Amino acid sequence: MLVQEILKSKASSEVVTVKLTASVSEAAKVMSDNRFGTVVVSADGEYPDGILSERDIVRELAKAGSGCLDQPVSGYMTRELVTCTSQSNVGDILKQMTDGRFRHMPVVEDGKLVGIVTLGDAVKAQLAQVAMEKDALQDMIMGH
Repeated sequence: MLVQEILKSKASSEVVTVKLTASVSEAAKVMSDNRFGTVVVSADGEYPDGILSERDIVRELAKAGSGCLDQPVSGYMTRELVTCTSQSNVGDILKQMTDGRFRHMPVVEDGKLVGIVTLGDAVKAQLAQVAMEKDALQDMIMGH
C-alpha cells in the first residue's frame, strides 16, 4: 500500500503549519486547537523547515522552565526532517517511524509539503491491508 492511499482517506489534505518566528506557546495552542501531536514549521506554509512535537515542548519545559514558551519554535524544532512521498510504501514508513521513535512524517513532493502521515495512519492502513488479504485468502480456500 502507498502513502497516497492514506492521504486520500484523510478528511482533509491541509497541513497546518506555523512560521519559524512563532512562539512555542503559539505552536502549542495550534496543536491543542487542532488536536495534533505535532506541527510542521514552515517559513512560507509550503516548504517544511522543521517539525515541533509535544515531546519537544515537554522536554524543553523540563530543562529550561516556562521561559521557553516565549521563544521562537525555530530554536526547538527538529530541523533534519524524515519525509516521504505519496509513492512511499506504508510498510517502509512504518518501519522508519518505529526505528526512529517518531510518530509524524511529512509527505513532500518536489520539496513541497502535501500532507502528513501519522504512525496511527500507517498502522490502520497496514491492518486494513492484512484484513483484505485474509478475506481474499479465505475466499480462495472456500472456492469463491
